Amino acid sequence: MENRKRGAAGAANRGMEENTMAILDTSGFNNSKISHHLNDDRLAFLEAVRCASLLSDDGSAPTSIMFEAVFQVLRDEDSLDLIMGSYQLLVDLNKRFPPVYLSKTEKSESSSSSSSSSNVISQLVVVQEAWSPFTFGLDSYNEKAVADKQSRGSVDSLNFHALVQEVVKVARERKSEAVEIKFLRNMLLLQYLIIILEGDFLPRNCAYQENKDWTVLRKSLLNMLLGSRKIIYKSLIEDCLCIMCDLSDDQTELSSEMSHNRRHSGNLLQEIDTAVVLALPEVEKSTCTVLKKLVLMIMELDLSRSMADLQGFTTRADGVRTPAVDIILEELIYNSNILSSFLQVFDEPKWKLKIIVEYFHKYIPKSSIRTRRSIDQVKDETFDGVLKCLSNSNSTKSIVKKLSTDVAQLLLAHAFQAYLSLSLQHLPGGVSELKEDVKGSSLVEVCKNVITAFTSLRKEDGETEIFPFGNEALFTAATILSTKS
Repeated sequence: MENRKRGAAGAANRGMEENTMAILDTSGFNNSKISHHLNDDRLAFLEAVRCASLLSDDGSAPTSIMFEAVFQVLRDEDSLDLIMGSYQLLVDLNKRFPPVYLSKTEKSESSSSSSSSSNVISQLVVVQEAWSPFTFGLDSYNEKAVADKQSRGSVDSLNFHALVQEVVKVARERKSEAVEIKFLRNMLLLQYLIIILEGDFLPRNCAYQENKDWTVLRKSLLNMLLGSRKIIYKSLIEDCLCIMCDLSDDQTELSSEMSHNRRHSGNLLQEIDTAVVLALPEVEKSTCTVLKKLVLMIMELDLSRSMADLQGFTTRADGVRTPAVDIILEELIYNSNILSSFLQVFDEPKWKLKIIVEYFHKYIPKSSIRTRRSIDQVKDETFDGVLKCLSNSNSTKSIVKKLSTDVAQLLLAHAFQAYLSLSLQHLPGGVSELKEDVKGSSLVEVCKNVITAFTSLRKEDGETEIFPFGNEALFTAATILSTKS
């Protein structure tokens, strides 16, 4: 019976495959009326794939040809219905048929006797025959294979970076002409590719944390993407930051303005324009979210790679790569225009706090003579160490000379917010049950030092005004202290 079901599913897939290329072939069809029928055929094709693979409990994964056909619709079509339909179908298929996932298995008796913490272990499962939109790892001598795969709609490192740069270009322009179906399609295409990278990386990284097998992460799509010589890695990180910061602004007002301008330009607002204008803010918001995930994944990969390097698991073939945190820090320091936007959109507390602490330490004075007193003043690169430096008038004066008071209080307020978020992650109760010790610093002591640091900044610059976000940090610190007294 099982073989019969598989045979029936295979026959159905083969039948759909036979019609796929005919449906997608647009050569010789330029008439708008014929084009409308072609769009209907494509919509019917997408619905057929959804019905065959997703709507039934025993649905089978589409074949590679069918996957490529759906992906080609997303990459090439100008119809909003086709773009949204193919994107959602690809996302749903990836959820239903993940190419990489963790399988829970019970430990053997020998292994369970040595460790009593858990009788269940995670095993990485890689579906070798699964289709992927990416083309990585093919040698340069096999250029024909690369060209063949790309002609069928696959994406390599160069294509991925070019797509990011296209989104950067339009996001920077901020003009009404930017509301094009191509811009929306590129953002959805970028979202899908990052979803694929995430689905491949997260289970691999979890498996690496358990078994410390660097080979698992070396073969990840993300590692192969970043290790490609076809892209400039530093430029890719900077472009991702640019999109995150540009798209983090409120898009509703922008869309309303575009809609208003078009209505009063003497032209009738087409239905498709209305749909794009209405969809654009949400798509931009979700694009910003997935790009933040991409940056976080790169940071986690750097961390795992550093661990593997310390343990001697990496080789010369892994190459050398500047950590993403260092690139982001450099960009924030030399491009202060994006600092505020970045701190608002980048809300992952662990990495946010790390970036801010390292930012401060670029400007904290270093003693030329390493005495016990100087070591006590600047312990290590922790939030507590930064607060103690800002509580010292001499250190604060030196910091403010190199770093403006406005930037210092912005960093301080966001660092305190991230610190509280990290504290709350350790317990479900709320502020009244905050963990008393995060990285060696008591909550009460941190709150006192935050207030002292803001006071010290104000003393150094009497004309400075505490920003609303800074006032919120001061109010939160004072409230916590009142509950603890």
